[in-house]
Amino acid sequence: MRRIEKSGDDVRRLTEISYYAVLTIRIKNMTIEETEREIVDEFAVFDDWMDKYAYLIEIGSGMPGMDEAHKTEDNLIKGCQSRVWFHAEMKDGLLYFTADSDAIITKGIAGLLIRVFSGQKPEDIAKADMHFIDEIGLTQHLSPTRSNGLLSMVKQIKMYAIAYANQ
Repeated sequence: MRRIEKSGDDVRRLTEISYYAVLTIRIKNMTIEETEREIVDEFAVFDDWMDKYAYLIEIGSGMPGMDEAHKTEDNLIKGCQSRVWFHAEMKDGLLYFTADSDAIITKGIAGLLIRVFSGQKPEDIAKADMHFIDEIGLTQHLSPTRSNGLLSMVKQIKMYAIAYANQ
């Protein structure tokens, strides 16, 4: 077998591609509730919140950069201390999200939300209760400003879903 040498940038690109290939497969095959359950199970593996933060950082680091054209004031989440952008797009009756942030933990939180809601019907997103956020203890372990940012991201996702459901 021939060994292929890869540079750090190549490995990062392959990681991003792999992460989103797996994410796309999950999106197409899992309901919101199934994805939430999977996330709760993943976070249950960690005993300590420092490990959970490290996992959020890993999720954020694995997300590809957002198209600069979508980093507009309209897509900027209000009420978040960090700069966070969410962009929504409807394809074949399903809503897809992209996001980016200048803060890595916040980017990881955005990645979790994208994993749960991207590729779902707007009506399902609008009525989702998002119990997984409390089940993994996220709101309890975030600073008040990050907690406000999380609520603002969730609110924006719901607003996108309602707007697209009514089209």
